[in-house]
Amino acid sequence: MTAGRSASRGPGGHVRTIVDPAADFVPACERVFGRPVRVLDGSRAVLVDDVKLTLEAGERELWLVRMRATALEEWLAMVEVEGDIEGALHRARELLDA
Repeated sequence: MTAGRSASRGPGGHVRTIVDPAADFVPACERVFGRPVRVLDGSRAVLVDDVKLTLEAGERELWLVRMRATALEEWLAMVEVEGDIEGALHRARELLDA
C-alpha cells in the first residue's frame, strides 16, 4: 500500500479504500522542490524558502502564502488539488517560478 492509501473490509466483505492526499504532502514537496522543507502545522503546511504551502478545505486547496516580517502573510494564489497532490505542487511551483 502506498502512502496515503489504506484498505479495509467493509460491510459485506467489500474492500473500502481511503485516500488521504495529505499523507504524501511533505515527501511530495521535497520531490517537487528538490530540497528538504520545514514542516509547519502538523503535516498540512510546509515552508519552502519564504513561501508557505498549506492544504486547506479538506485537502482540496493548496494555498501559496509568502511569509513577510513577523506575522505578516501575503496570500499569493490557490491551486486546486484534483486527486494527485504532486500535480498540484508542480502547478504551484510553476506559479512561483513565473
